[in-house]
Amino acid sequence: MASEWLVKTLGQVCEKITDGSHQSPKSVDAGKPMASVKDLRTYGVELSTARHISEEDFDKLVKQGCKPIVGDVLIAKDGNSALDTVCTVDNPLEAVLLSSVAILRPDQKQIDSSFLKYYFMSADTINYLKHNFISGAAIPRVILKDFKKAEITLPPLPEQKAIAHVLGTLDDRIELNRRMNETLEGMAQALFKSWFVDFDPVIDNALASGKEVPEELSEKAQARAALGDKRRPLPEAIRSLFPDEFIYSDELGWIPKGWEVSCVGDEFDVTMGQSPPGTTYNETGEGVPFFQGRADFGFRYPSNRVYCTAPKRFAKQGDTLVSVRAPVGDVNMAHVDCCVGRGVAAIRHKTGSGSYTYYAMHELREHFNKFEAEGTVFGSINQKDFKELLQLKIDNRLLKHFDTHAGIYDQKIERNSLAIITLTTLRDTLLPKLLSGEVRIPDAETMVEEVN
Repeated sequence: MASEWLVKTLGQVCEKITDGSHQSPKSVDAGKPMASVKDLRTYGVELSTARHISEEDFDKLVKQGCKPIVGDVLIAKDGNSALDTVCTVDNPLEAVLLSSVAILRPDQKQIDSSFLKYYFMSADTINYLKHNFISGAAIPRVILKDFKKAEITLPPLPEQKAIAHVLGTLDDRIELNRRMNETLEGMAQALFKSWFVDFDPVIDNALASGKEVPEELSEKAQARAALGDKRRPLPEAIRSLFPDEFIYSDELGWIPKGWEVSCVGDEFDVTMGQSPPGTTYNETGEGVPFFQGRADFGFRYPSNRVYCTAPKRFAKQGDTLVSVRAPVGDVNMAHVDCCVGRGVAAIRHKTGSGSYTYYAMHELREHFNKFEAEGTVFGSINQKDFKELLQLKIDNRLLKHFDTHAGIYDQKIERNSLAIITLTTLRDTLLPKLLSGEVRIPDAETMVEEVN
C-alpha cells in the first residue's frame, strides 16, 4: 500500500448509509417501480423485473428517503445473497427500494462512487465484511449501524478515479458482450417461435396456394398477408419442408398437417441428475465440473464453481441443462462435459440438434411454471412428468436447417461468452491488487490493452 493511502471507515466517507423501505405496499398492475434485492444487477437496477406500487405509496416512500439518487451505491443487504451484488446509480432512477437493499451515498470529496463499488466487489472485502458485519440469524442480514464501522483503504481521489476507470473499461466490455448475447438469443428465439410456435411458414404457404386457414389462426394469417412483400420468403429447400395446411389435434389445437403430437420423452434424451456424496465436492478443480442447480447458471453457460471426484450422472458438451428443483425451468447449456446433481436434468434431441433443444426447452417455461407453483415447499418436476410434457414431432431435415440458422447466433454467443470469462477473470485478478496498491495504474492499463 502506498504511504499516502488512508484507512477510514464507511461511516466517515459516506454522507448516508441506510436501506430501503421496511414497509411493503400493495402491488398494483400499473404504477411506479419498487425494486428489491432480486432486481439488483451489477450494471444497475433492472426495472423490468420490479413490481409496481401506487403513485401515492411511491410518493410517501420518496419522502422517507427510499429513492436513490445518481452517485449512490446499492448493495444487497439481506438473505443468502447479502453482499453478493453491488452497483452504482449512474442515471436518474425512477424507483424506490425495499429494505433488502442498502443505500450508500459517498462523500464525493473523499471517495469516488465507482471506486466504492469496486471495494465491495473485491473477494477480500466480501470475506472481511461477511465475517464481521453479517448477523448470525437464520436469514443473513447486514447490520447497518455496525456496517458503518467497516474499514476501507483510500488512495488519493485522482487515483481512485483512475482505478475505477481501468476496472470500468473491463466492465463496459463485459456489459457490451452481455447485451450482444441478449440480442442474439432474442433473434434465435424469434426464429424458433416463427417456425415452431406461430407456424409463419405454414401460413405463408397456405396464403400462396390459396388454402383455407383455420378461423382460430385467421388473425395471424391477416397479419402475415398485410406484410405483403415485406415477408421474407424462405429458401425453397426450407419452404418446401413446411406444409400449406393445418390439422386439428386434441392436445395442441391446430398444428401443421403431417406433423405429429409427441412428448419430451419420445423426442429428447433426458438424463435426470443425481447428487454424489458431499465429501466428493471441491472448489479446487479436482475431478469434473459439477452443476447442482440454478446457483451455477449464467446467461447461457453455468460457471465452474464446484467440482466432483465421484460423478454419478453426466451431461455432454452442448447438452441443454434444465433446473428441475426450486425453481423449475431455468435453462442453460453445458459448455464442457460435466456432472449434474439432482437439481438439474440434461436434455438433447434424439437427432443431436443442440440449438433446437435449447430453444425448445425455453418454450416450455409456461409448463415448468406449473410445477413450480404446485410444490408444497419447493417446486420440482420428476422424470415421468418431464418426459410427458407435450412436444411436436418435426421433420429431421427441418431441424437440421434450424440448427444451421440458429447456430450462427449461438456460435457468436459462445464467442462472446468466452470473451466475458476472459475479461471477468482479468477484472477479478486486478481488482484486489489495484485496491491494495500491489499493481499500479500503468501496469494495469497495459494488461487491459493486451486483452482482445
